This record gives sequence, structure tokens and C-alpha cells, in this order.
Amino acid sequence: MDLFLCGDVMTGRGIDQVLPHPSEPTLYEPSLKSARAYVELAERVNGPVPRPVDFAYIWGDALAEIKAREPSLRLINLETSVTTSSEPLPKGINYRMHPANVPCLLAAGIDCCVLANNHVLDWGVPGLIETVRVLSEAGVATAGAGKMAEEAARPAVLDTHEGRRVLVFAFGSTTSGIPAGWAATEARPGVNLLSDLSQETGRRVVSHIRTHRQPGDLVVVSAHWGDNWGYEIPEAQRRFAHQLIDAGVVDIVHGHSSHHVKGIEVYEGRLILYGCGDFISDYEGITGHESYRPDLVLAYFASLENESGRLERLDMVPFRSRRFRLERVNDEDTEWIRRVLNREGRGLGTSVELGRGGILTLRWQ
Repeated sequence: MDLFLCGDVMTGRGIDQVLPHPSEPTLYEPSLKSARAYVELAERVNGPVPRPVDFAYIWGDALAEIKAREPSLRLINLETSVTTSSEPLPKGINYRMHPANVPCLLAAGIDCCVLANNHVLDWGVPGLIETVRVLSEAGVATAGAGKMAEEAARPAVLDTHEGRRVLVFAFGSTTSGIPAGWAATEARPGVNLLSDLSQETGRRVVSHIRTHRQPGDLVVVSAHWGDNWGYEIPEAQRRFAHQLIDAGVVDIVHGHSSHHVKGIEVYEGRLILYGCGDFISDYEGITGHESYRPDLVLAYFASLENESGRLERLDMVPFRSRRFRLERVNDEDTEWIRRVLNREGRGLGTSVELGRGGILTLRWQ
């Protein structure tokens, strides 16, 4: 079974402005007051961005790669609200995409959007509820947010052409910037928020997964955790991921929040992506963290054994974000990513080899 995974897909703000149905562009940020300003920032760096673009434009060269591999499941962390709500929460940064632009997700055949992140409630509870409804109406499953705690904790259940179910459980952590007050309760919509990454929390998560998991199911736990910048992997994250795998209920841990790629681990034959990095965003032209090369992104293609769910192969395809579109990178940039993954994987028992066509393939002990 083959899966496509990536990190944050932020189709709001500047991206939304170049799509066919832009939202009203007013922002409530300290510095910039219009979403169009993010388009202008990108254009100053890399030249004119056409507008309106078609819905497939933002995926660029990644689209052909995804289609050619025909993965059984296509999973993203959708880091924006999809809404016409005009009442932003007073948090300084508010992402939204117009509901009429949802076809940009359909263009890549996205099956499931993780919503347990620090931007899904940017436009309040109405924005969250509309996001879930709009995606559902478009045929895209969601996980990690809902009208109450039970709905937010419920996994997305996806049937694959191999005849197996894939369950996607999504969790958020306050370490990623999710306000504690965003946690869904029995009386309040919100996200599926972990109180911490302790063993006791891990036991509760394992118990919850067991109530839904059936024999033969493949389980993905998608976690929005940790800082935006920095390669360090907190020990609490490693312990938590290992605990879920040791319990025999999780096959992939899909971590995100970092704006750049982080080290990868294979533990007991199961893939742990601690930080996938951004994939699609309007951050082009924003300065301050150039040493991390956030313009370089990865598409992760994981091949799992059909019966056991163990990792057979992980291919990673590098792209560069330019003019709000993903382009294949040159050899120098591919080598830069390879060196970073090798350096960060050394303590995790993984390394990366460069193959034909600039494909990076994971090796593990």
C-alpha cells in the first residue's frame, strides 16, 4: 500500500488571492493589512504571479508525481480555515480560504485533511464548522476538529482499493501554538487537543484507537506539535510516538508544525515523521529564517507491507516553492536536503540515498 503525506498546506491569505475565488482581502495583522500584500512579497522575490491561476496551479510539478504513483491515500495537514466568516479571532495571524476554492484540493485528489492545528479556528467557531461542512460536501474526509469532543476525536475512515481501511487520528498540541481554549469539549466546538505528551495521555490515546481499530486496519496518527523552527526533536515526542507503536495500534506517526523538514525515524518497522515541513504556503518573500531553507519542501511517498503495515520503502521528492507553485529542484538543492536529513537522522538510525531523477530514499537500521 502506498501513501502520500506532506506537511502543512496553507491555501489561505496570499494563495487564496490568486485562486479563482479570492476572499475579501482585509487582514488584521500588526504589519500587513491586506492578503494581497503576500502576493506582492512573493513577486518581489521571484517575479509576477499570474492571477487568477487554475486550481491545479499551486501543486505545480508535484501533481504529476502524485498522479504517477497513484497512492492509496493522500493526506495533508490543512492549515487554514475554509470559510466566508468575517469575524476573525484576535490572534494576530488569521488564515482563510474561500469555500469556492476547495477544488484546489480536489485537483490533487486529497482524501483527508487534518484539522487539529493552530489555524483552523482563526475565524472563530463559525469558520471551523463551515470548514468541516464544506470539505465534507466536497467529498474530503477530515480528522481532528468538530462540533464537540467526540466528533473532534473521531478518526477519518478511508477505504482503499486494496480492500483495507485506513484510520486517520489527528491530535494537536499546545506546543505548536494551539491555544488551550481551542480544545473541543462536550459543549464547545474545537480541535482534538492533547493535554500533554505524558505516558498517561499516551495510554488514553491507545485506548481510544483500540475502540475504533478493527483487524486489518492501517492506523495513521497525525500530530501537530512542536515549534516552527529548529531541528531538535523533543524527547517527549519520541517517547509518545514509541508508546503508540509499542502498543501495536499505530503504523505511521505523521508529525507536522515545523516550517522545514526534520529528522525521520523508523521504529519497530513503523515510520515516524517528526516534522514534515511546509508544503504549500504564501511565505515566499518573508525573511528571517533563510538558513533553514523553508522554500525547499518534500513530498513523502510511503510504501507499506499490505499485511503487516511495516514500512517497506520511503521515497521523498524535493520541490521548491516559487511564485506560489511547486517546482522540481536542481541537484544542488537536492543535495542540501540530503545532507540535512542525514545529519538529523544520524541519531535516529536513518540515512538518505540519492537515486535516479533526484528521488531521495530512506535507509534505516
